[in-house]
Amino acid sequence: MKFSGFGEYAVDFYDGLVEDNSKPYWDDHVETYKNDVRAPMEALLAELAPEFSDGFGEPKVFRPYRDVRFAKDKTPYKTHCGAVIEQGRGGGAYYVEVGPDGLRVGGGCFHLQSDQLARFRQAVDAELHGEALAKILAKLERSGWEIKGDRLKSKPRGFDAGHPRLDLLRHRSVYAVRGWEPDDVLHERGALDRVKKAWRQLREFNEWARDRVGPSALPRR
Repeated sequence: MKFSGFGEYAVDFYDGLVEDNSKPYWDDHVETYKNDVRAPMEALLAELAPEFSDGFGEPKVFRPYRDVRFAKDKTPYKTHCGAVIEQGRGGGAYYVEVGPDGLRVGGGCFHLQSDQLARFRQAVDAELHGEALAKILAKLERSGWEIKGDRLKSKPRGFDAGHPRLDLLRHRSVYAVRGWEPDDVLHERGALDRVKKAWRQLREFNEWARDRVGPSALPRR
């Protein structure tokens, strides 16, 4: 199936799910999810995979169900559909999602386990690799990306308070995101062009993460 845009009712489906996150709502609208959300997302990934999968693994659409085992919020369904091409969480990722806020994309190190965090800080500490990452993130910010992530309030143990890249070293995760509010393009083939252009801008960041951090050898938490 060639991607031709997300379905007419994709955003409406999630607007309704935000208001009524229940099994009865899901059951009543599951065909809309399948036809207007899931199938187009799979088609989108299928067209993007030949360019972006090399070195990052197979594309994956995330399941719509929330893991509520340890969550205070017991609502059963995610209020967006996310998909990713990554070799392992934290080691670089090409991410896309559709939901009530429209279309969003992102990349980088969304979650770092302890072994990955150690490699990340080692790379940031090194002048060559650390300066390379600082320049990559600055370039993305100038292009309209938002740089986000979990950060320590103080300096990480073992590093000097005067380190030239202390702000980067404080990160326990670091990633770039941007998005487009719901518009006509979301329902057209132009949405593919938006994601492709954005992912190309992320390539340097993701390749840095792949080469300097890589996947974790630890069990997923």
